Amino acid sequence: MDVVAQRARTTWTKRSRGGPAAATRNRVPVAFPLPDGAVVHEVHVDESTGFVPRFERRTLDELDGVRLRETDGGLSALVIPSPWGMPQRKWRPPPVRLEPGEWLRWQVNLRFGATCGCGSDWTYRLETLNLAYGAVPGFTGTPTRTVAERGDLR
Repeated sequence: MDVVAQRARTTWTKRSRGGPAAATRNRVPVAFPLPDGAVVHEVHVDESTGFVPRFERRTLDELDGVRLRETDGGLSALVIPSPWGMPQRKWRPPPVRLEPGEWLRWQVNLRFGATCGCGSDWTYRLETLNLAYGAVPGFTGTPTRTVAERGDLR
């Protein structure tokens, strides 16, 4: 499968929902330069590190939460958000079909409750999946397909 993926996960708490910290969070890019030879490039950007990105390389087999299927010369892609995140979506977009040389940007946001029962803050996450089928030089510019699956996180 001739696929290159980059997933950027930005995570924060209510401390970054307003003011200067929110401004810093909002400046986090939705795409980063791809390292040479990367198949899956994971980018973790977190409030606890001052929104400084951390990078990991993975294999296509390690790309969780994404269903890919090649059929009839194209690629079908579907993002599957964490079942633990809120809000629950009553309607989900269908899979997106890409032809060779096309790329997709799929964004989904989620809110997670504290699991320790210790009164901890909600955690919020914006996940951006940039996915190319075939030769695409990077994820700058305008994607061929876009899915904005963002809900009210309250």
